[in-house]
Amino acid sequence: MHFKNMKLNCSLLAVLSIIFLIQSSVCAQASKISRESVDLLTKTGQALAEVTEAVKPAVVNISATRTEKITEAPFDQFSEDPFFRKFFGDRFRQQHEAPRERKSFSLGSGVIISPDGYILTNTHVVKDADKIKVVMSDKKEFIGKVIGNDPKTEISVIKIDAKDLPTISVGDSDKLKVGELVLAVGNPFGLNQTITMGIVSAVGRANVGIAEYEDFIQTDAAINPGNSGGALVNVKGELVGINTAIFSTSGGYQGIGFAIPSNMAKIVMRSLVEKGKVVRGWLGVSIQAITPELAQQFGLKKDYGTLVADVVEGSPAEKAGLIRGDVIIEVDGKEVTEPFQLRNMVAGIPPGETREMKIIREGEIQTIKVTIGELPVETQAMPSVYQNALRGVIVQNLTPELSGRLNLPDKMRGVIVTNIESGSPAETTLIPGDIILEINRKAVANVEDYKALVSEIKPTKDVLLLVFRKGSTIFVTIGGE
Repeated sequence: MHFKNMKLNCSLLAVLSIIFLIQSSVCAQASKISRESVDLLTKTGQALAEVTEAVKPAVVNISATRTEKITEAPFDQFSEDPFFRKFFGDRFRQQHEAPRERKSFSLGSGVIISPDGYILTNTHVVKDADKIKVVMSDKKEFIGKVIGNDPKTEISVIKIDAKDLPTISVGDSDKLKVGELVLAVGNPFGLNQTITMGIVSAVGRANVGIAEYEDFIQTDAAINPGNSGGALVNVKGELVGINTAIFSTSGGYQGIGFAIPSNMAKIVMRSLVEKGKVVRGWLGVSIQAITPELAQQFGLKKDYGTLVADVVEGSPAEKAGLIRGDVIIEVDGKEVTEPFQLRNMVAGIPPGETREMKIIREGEIQTIKVTIGELPVETQAMPSVYQNALRGVIVQNLTPELSGRLNLPDKMRGVIVTNIESGSPAETTLIPGDIILEINRKAVANVEDYKALVSEIKPTKDVLLLVFRKGSTIFVTIGGE
């Protein structure tokens, strides 16, 4: 019996020893967090809470109701069946041939910009809505009216009949830095006043395919369905973006969200409120990015700027003296590195105002002044036997019949690419239907010109072509063999 008690006591001591070691370990772990760190994190948490409390009242929930017409009847597949018609007759078919309607609903967010009820949101949230309900942070409800939509930027402005509303100050999105902390405020999945935190992952995201004019802020702050139109704010509580879309293969958040910069949204909003439409500046050029190959062809020291591929006749660009082959590198002192930057810059300049542009022409930097025009409605969507780089490219003369069929400009002269043989160096660059206008900066009016110029090209030399494709001209290069 004594022996058993000894064993029990030993076991108890062992357990107590283990508990003591665990507690000591926990204390040791806890002691690694310094008072300075705890204070810093506490202050950071308090600061973020203050920002949240400041901006939440200015973010609203938006629900839109739409009426959609449905022309397809549920029994269309049976309506011509003799057996079906024997029992139900033609009256049933006629009854269901009439268009039917159904209601659809969408949820989104909005940001109050002015105390008298102007609200920024996304176009896809309110477009074609029969009724718009706006729910405030204090649960008050209002009926919203669309002031204007701009699908080209995905920005819309709505108005509610209210006064002395909480607002959010608009910050300068051009000053955003990658890595900066941001908060996304909205109503994902209808969960009102949801806050998520992240960083600015990138700025100047274009060619995303969401809108025609793109200059998105990319963030990893969680954005989900219902966040569209909500606020992206910085640590000062300033609006720096309007949450718009996510990149997702699952339909939910995957760490990549996009917001429209506040500077772009501000310009669009002002135009919609003051004029009822968006008035954009217009230069009148077809532009393309500078690739390393093009930089070499045009004698540039580096691949920067935007290449002018064509100039519209009678446009502000032509009047200012811009010509095809110019490389635009600055507008009003702001560097231009990509075509979308130039496009957005010009679009944001009020028509009639004059701006300075720096260009590179024939290797020399020049400064020109351009008076910006208004973007016309009809142009708002700009869009063989030789052993050298053009081996395997088959062309023919551009006849009046072909020009008419392809809706080409009357004055256009060139040759049309009818086929490209497999294995040709141009296989991945040219496509059938391209109109070749120039070869190595020399005009091509017909097949004879084409043959004469191509015959002079050495097998190892790169070729610079000016091509008309899908309504616009572009420069392309094809490497020699």
